[in-house]
Amino acid sequence: MRLPVTAFGNGALELPVPRATAAVVAAGGVRRAGTEEIPDHRQHPATIRAFAKHHPRPPTVTEDARMRPFRFLATVNDNRRFDGLTSLARKAEAVGCAAFVLPDHLTAYAPIPPLAMVAAATERLRVGTFVLNIGLRHPAVLAQDLATLDALSGGRLEIGLGAGWNKPEHDAIGIPFEPVGVRIRRLTEGITILKGCFAEGPFSFSGEHYTVTDHVGAPAPAQRPHPPFFLGGGGKRLLTLAAREAQIVGLAPRLVQGDRPGLEARSVTAAAAEEKIGWIREAAGDRFDDLELNTYPSGGPTVVTGDPRAAARRRADHLREQTGVELTVEEILDSPHMFIGSVKDLTRKFVELRERFGISSFLIDDLDALAPVVEELAGR
Repeated sequence: MRLPVTAFGNGALELPVPRATAAVVAAGGVRRAGTEEIPDHRQHPATIRAFAKHHPRPPTVTEDARMRPFRFLATVNDNRRFDGLTSLARKAEAVGCAAFVLPDHLTAYAPIPPLAMVAAATERLRVGTFVLNIGLRHPAVLAQDLATLDALSGGRLEIGLGAGWNKPEHDAIGIPFEPVGVRIRRLTEGITILKGCFAEGPFSFSGEHYTVTDHVGAPAPAQRPHPPFFLGGGGKRLLTLAAREAQIVGLAPRLVQGDRPGLEARSVTAAAAEEKIGWIREAAGDRFDDLELNTYPSGGPTVVTGDPRAAARRRADHLREQTGVELTVEEILDSPHMFIGSVKDLTRKFVELRERFGISSFLIDDLDALAPVVEELAGR
């Protein structure tokens, strides 16, 4: 599938991974004592890293955060068709993908029921959302669905959250599409409520958008203290939130809002990625080394070709027609959001992106074409 350029866009991604440390949550009107639990083998590597930081023992993943093992996320290549979903998921598991994720749009199947099918059809493959629009659902109700899916899957859920970017969807059902600052504040509160619902005991919260009073979330998710969260975006406010709250941070292009959201072409370049990672590093502080960085082919679908320069030229021409901005062939080929080249080229590119930026998590939109890359790199 060609995910919309805006898959996290002005929204955000959160597939947070739990911090396995005892904590008392007392911020933004929240009150609750957390309970420390040792993460098991079903949890995301970032959870294990966070726990190991405070409980020395042999690490389960690479200590250098910039050289994390590669993780590949598979998805459907057409979000309107799910007839081959389980066979695609089994193939993703067989070639070494870490997770299978689905988008969230009102014009397609809802993501959570099909993800339950994927979990039932596979053994190790994690399942996740890429990403849920928090503006369409009350977070306490969403917490129930997500905890249920985590329990049914045996602790394999990753939660991708966004603030919402698709104005036409909001307009179609009469939900106001608020300014980006308001949407980010709503997302921030939603994350707090989700984590509160996943914890033990009564939970209360009072904020600008939500009020929760002595609520006991049920069922409890299998992963404790909660499933991993994934947040991401292209702007500084979202990436700052992700750096502070998530365990997986997604890099996305910035958007230009109009009648329909459009791509800000320069935000797909390697230089833009470097700036974004600088924002993440600054906001994350000491926890930066515990973060996993993700990217996806948001500048257009993956193209496996023996003539990458010609394909890159066509991509540059297309972007110029859409945005009026001229990118060079080199900028296209170097972009963390453009996957163009032979299997060998793309294998080398993913290695270089990890070495240069610390990006180790990649959403792939064409499993058939990229299976050899996944088989070569997954887990290394």
